[in-house]
Amino acid sequence: MADRYDRNPFDEAEEEVNPFSDPVVRAQAAKPSYDGNGLFNGSDYKKKEKELKAKEEELRRKEQELKRREDAVARAGVSIESRNWPPFIHILHHDIANDIPAHSRGLMRWAYASWLGILLCLFWNFVCVLSALIANVGGVQILLLGIIYVLAGYPMSYFLWYRPLYRAMRSDSVLRFGWFLIFYLLHIAFCVLAAVAPPIIFKGKSLAGIIPALDLFSQKLIIGIFYMVGFALYTLETLLSIWVLKSVTQYFRGEGRAADMKREAEAGAFRSAV
Repeated sequence: MADRYDRNPFDEAEEEVNPFSDPVVRAQAAKPSYDGNGLFNGSDYKKKEKELKAKEEELRRKEQELKRREDAVARAGVSIESRNWPPFIHILHHDIANDIPAHSRGLMRWAYASWLGILLCLFWNFVCVLSALIANVGGVQILLLGIIYVLAGYPMSYFLWYRPLYRAMRSDSVLRFGWFLIFYLLHIAFCVLAAVAPPIIFKGKSLAGIIPALDLFSQKLIIGIFYMVGFALYTLETLLSIWVLKSVTQYFRGEGRAADMKREAEAGAFRSAV
C-alpha cells in the first residue's frame, strides 16, 4: 500500500515551488560568500596596503640612514677597505696611491719593496734547501725548516711590521710606528743571521747564507751557487731594510715630516676653498 505522503510524479496539479522566488533567499544568494575572511574583503586590502606602506617607509628610512653614514665616513676621510692584493687572488687590502699621503708615498713604496724582498728571500731559501735535499747534500730536517720559514715568515712579516707601518703612514700614528720599529729590528737581525748562516742548526744549511755556500762548493758546485745567490739576496735585503729603518725613523722624528704635512694641509684647504 502506497504511503499517502508519497508524491505522484504524474500529478500535474501539484504546483512547483521556486526557492529563489522568495526575496529573502535572493538577497542571501546575492551576498558574496567571501565576506569576512574571503579574498574580496575590502577591509583586508586596506590593512595590507597600510602594512606595505609602513614597510616601504621603514626601508626608505634605513636607506637614508645608511647613506648618511656613508657620507659621514667619506667626509671623515676613512675609506672602506676592499681586498685587492695580490692581483691574482685578493687576500689583503693594499693601495699606496690612495691610502698613503703624498708626502710619505715614496718612502712607503721603499718599505713595500723591503717586504717583497724578504718574501723573495724566503722563497729562494726554500728552493735552496730543496735542491740540497735532491742533490743528497742536505737532510729532510733542513727542508722542513725551509717550509717553516716560508709559512711563518710570510704572515709574520706582514702582520708584525709591514701592516703597522702601512697604517702608521696612513694615519701618522706614532704608536703604530713604535710597534713597527720593534719588529723591524728583529727582521733586520734575522736577515743578518740568514746572510751569514752560522752552523748552529743542521750545520747552517737551512739558511742560504755565505758559510754553507762556501762549504757546498766542494760538494756540489751548482748547489753552492744557489746558496751564494741566497746570500746575495739576504745581503741586499739587509742593506735595504737598514736604509728604510733610518728613513722611517727620520720621517717620524724629523722636522721634514711636519713641514710636509703643513704644506699638504695648506694645499688641501686651498683645493676645498676653490
